[in-house]
Amino acid sequence: MLNDQDRIFTNIYGMHDRSLKGAQMRGHWDGTAKILQNGRGWIIDQMKASGLRGRGGAGFPTGLKWSFMPKESDGRPSYLVVNADESEPGTCKDREIMRHDPHTLIEGCLIASYAMQAHACYIYIRGEYIREREALQAAIDECYEAGLIGKNACKSGYDFDLYLSHGAGAYICGEETALLESLEGKKGMPRMKPPFPAGAGLYGCPTTVNNVESIAVVPTILRRGPEWFSSFGRPNNAGTKLFAISGHVNNPCVVEEAMSITFEELIEKHCGGIRGGWDNLKAVIPGGSSVPMIRGEHMRDAIMDFDYLREQRSGLGTAAVIVMDQSTDIIKAIWRLSSFYKHESCGQCTPCREGTGWMMRVMDRLVRGDAEVEEIDMLLDVTKQVEGHTICALGDAAAWPIQGLIRNFRDEIEDRIKHKRTGKVMSVAAE
Repeated sequence: MLNDQDRIFTNIYGMHDRSLKGAQMRGHWDGTAKILQNGRGWIIDQMKASGLRGRGGAGFPTGLKWSFMPKESDGRPSYLVVNADESEPGTCKDREIMRHDPHTLIEGCLIASYAMQAHACYIYIRGEYIREREALQAAIDECYEAGLIGKNACKSGYDFDLYLSHGAGAYICGEETALLESLEGKKGMPRMKPPFPAGAGLYGCPTTVNNVESIAVVPTILRRGPEWFSSFGRPNNAGTKLFAISGHVNNPCVVEEAMSITFEELIEKHCGGIRGGWDNLKAVIPGGSSVPMIRGEHMRDAIMDFDYLREQRSGLGTAAVIVMDQSTDIIKAIWRLSSFYKHESCGQCTPCREGTGWMMRVMDRLVRGDAEVEEIDMLLDVTKQVEGHTICALGDAAAWPIQGLIRNFRDEIEDRIKHKRTGKVMSVAAE
């Protein structure tokens, strides 16, 4: 259980003043210039030592990612881009940071940009986040006025500009290269890699794209030290993490907890337990809609971190925990996700463009029980043809929920088809 004094986000519920003055009273923007004076190499080394892994879903080590940026400029500017396009169904943690604790993010942007020699940073915010954009922009304006960013930021001698760019509500723009395309004013479609953004990203210049939470925790890690941060969680799964728990729990919430907490403790302490008790738990999607579900009986003792959930053939993702009880039509729930991914596919790669529509139409029939039993294996085969054969991970994201459904609840799909068939036979007999 995380103690209150160890929490990084001190205003995640918006109970306190979110202005600059309020943030400073809670310890933000404290000695920022001194942190910068320690130098770029020191900042990156501290981030590596902390063990922070990207909070946007992939879990790539943050310090290592920063170290890919060129040490000496070849004349091109460097950029930091913050991915605030939080469009994964079930995920709503970055929203709370931007709405209630925006100064954690802004200070993080300054420090991270300095470490990568970026004099400009762009925050790309999701199209639907209107109020969040207003709160974030107001906080940015406050920081400019106070001299914390802009020319000679924090009196450190470093010039730094921060821009907020509003997307138009496309899920695909959460993929880092599609985000860069959109930021440049083009259609949001993923780029082929290589080149990776660190070599040629925004406007063909060295760029690092990081998630909101990954950047917002940086100042606190540097103030308290990497040893403090890495003391939470199991090895290779360090730190605190925002969990967004939704679905059939008594008290859905976004909460900051230590990594590697057990699922049972997370739900009991913060969500008041499962609706209808633990025996009523049917399945859990532990990391946002694109990771495969896990059956309820396997989740109670599950450890909420990257490595454990990967071993269970799922993933921590963004730690958006979607809880489903026995009342859930599990086939329909996955059909709903299939229709989302079909709608959001950019259409660039044939397996994804054609496969997402095909998978959704088969799911459509499975929900009604109108399919043949053989089509279950055919559907699984198609998910394998989509998975790993596309430029970005949207193909995987569309395939995995269906794979999880078939792996865990194949019997339910078959029962529905059989019931429909016997129902038809009985109605014919009745005539």
